[in-house]
Amino acid sequence: MSDIDPTPEPRDQAPASANAPAPAESPRGNDAPRWWAAIAALLLVIGVLALALAWRTDQRVAGLEQELVKRQQDSAKLAVEAQMLARQASEGMGAAAAKVALLEARVAEVALQRTQLEDLIQSLSRSRDENLLVDIEAAIRMAQQQGAITGSTEPLVLVLRQSDERLARYSQPRLEGVRRAISRDLDRVKSVGAADIASLTIKLDEAMRMVDELPLLAQAEPRREPSRPPAPASAPRAAASAAAPRPWSLPAAWGEAWNSASSRVWDEVRSLVRVTRVDHPDAALLAPEQAFFVRENLKLRLLNARLALLSRQFPTAQSDLLGAQAMIDRYFDRSSRRATLASDLLKQVMQQSRQTVLPRPDDTLAALTAAAAGR
Repeated sequence: MSDIDPTPEPRDQAPASANAPAPAESPRGNDAPRWWAAIAALLLVIGVLALALAWRTDQRVAGLEQELVKRQQDSAKLAVEAQMLARQASEGMGAAAAKVALLEARVAEVALQRTQLEDLIQSLSRSRDENLLVDIEAAIRMAQQQGAITGSTEPLVLVLRQSDERLARYSQPRLEGVRRAISRDLDRVKSVGAADIASLTIKLDEAMRMVDELPLLAQAEPRREPSRPPAPASAPRAAASAAAPRPWSLPAAWGEAWNSASSRVWDEVRSLVRVTRVDHPDAALLAPEQAFFVRENLKLRLLNARLALLSRQFPTAQSDLLGAQAMIDRYFDRSSRRATLASDLLKQVMQQSRQTVLPRPDDTLAALTAAAAGR
């Protein structure tokens, strides 16, 4: 292509060359088609090569796409498998955690059993003196709790006596200090007068039983004739002489009849009329229905006092007993023997139902602790 002259021909020579006869074909003009054919062949080869390259590229792209799809599918399978494995691992971890917790519980239980076994072995390996001191201390503390609950010193006194007897039989010189402390605490506990709840409740029950028999001021009892003294030894002879026949006379007969009638009238008047001093006028105006409620209210007062004594509420018991005493003084006849007896029972209960503080056996406990420590 470099042999072709690119210089254009002049336009003014074109008509002349058209009319001029055709010159003979030169060798250069015959080579032009060859060049074009070569170029066309070259372009064809290049096109074929480009098509081949494009087809090959397309094949490679298709292969890459297939490989990518295949790898994506493999990745999805691997992800599913990974999820399954993760789930299995999580379940395994949960089961492992449960087993670990169970093992920890078992280990704790074994440790507790071991501790208990060590304590048991230690308690079995104690000496005789230590066992005796521990038993005495436990018994004293138990008696102290029972005394606090019941409000009585009897449990503590009994335990202190038993402890002194056990130490006396044991006859250990180093425990003489414990015996002296027990003796001091025993004297101090005995000096405290605790309320005997059982006897107080029995007295209240007796007072409640007597409520129905107490005479009211509004219901006077019939007057009882005073008991006549026994006749002397000379009475039979006087009666025999009185029974002897006397001479009848009209004045004597009228005198005896008058005396007999007047004595009968006087007895009837005395049985109908009775003079009694009443400090509370309303007590004498009670109707029979109201008298029933007065007795029931008095019983309720006494029952409340009994419950307060059993629950160790001594101020409440004192208040109820004072109210019951006031009702007896106001509505019942204090001159009767039953009312006096009931009032005396209530006064005894009020005097004995006092709040007492039970002493603590601190000396004995301190001596036991010192003896257990070997001092």
